[in-house]
Amino acid sequence: MIVNNEQTRMIKIARTTGIWYLMMAITGILGFMVFHSQIFVSGNPEQTLSNLVALESTARIRLLLEFAIVLSQALTAVWFFKLFKDNYEWEAWTLGIWGMVNAIAIMISAISIASAIGIANSDMSITEDKVLLIQILQHMISNAWGIGGLFFGLWLFPMGYIVIKSKRLPIWLGRVLILGGIGYLISTVIRYAGIDFSFNRFLMLPATIGEFWMIGYLLIFGIRPIN
Repeated sequence: MIVNNEQTRMIKIARTTGIWYLMMAITGILGFMVFHSQIFVSGNPEQTLSNLVALESTARIRLLLEFAIVLSQALTAVWFFKLFKDNYEWEAWTLGIWGMVNAIAIMISAISIASAIGIANSDMSITEDKVLLIQILQHMISNAWGIGGLFFGLWLFPMGYIVIKSKRLPIWLGRVLILGGIGYLISTVIRYAGIDFSFNRFLMLPATIGEFWMIGYLLIFGIRPIN
């Protein structure tokens, strides 16, 4: 009975982790892939400034989605720690800390978005100054996500390691997560080394597959009992 109660508790924790992870994925897709390009035009701060003024409500939705990404990323990291800490304490700490660094990287982006909205809609009379500041903030947003890719990849290593070592989730899930982490790191290094590699974005495909696989498994099955 004690074993059954403990397994029930662990499944509940696993499914809660899956919910936070799913929220992070949904808000990330909506915020970064759907709304972001409607406001922030790469290489065109003038158009971005116009969008921030004319589409202020859309820009604020983009900002709120960034808040949601930060919150759900932080909660996902905490719940992963809670899920694995009893048997894999060191790895769970690593997973939780690196997940929190992800949240901090995105928080820098959120601060920059909020600043861009404020500057664009301020009483500053010199348009050229606004454009320059918007350009700087655009670079900060882009690089917060870009350099954040280091830790977006790193946190997949302890996650994958625990999956493989514990055998409480599919072993191949752990392997795909680790492969995804490697892809993220290589992709980030290639980007900032200035190497022109047209297939760079495909390096992150294993991470996408692994993370959605993890979300689905946690939500549907939870976690297997200890053998």
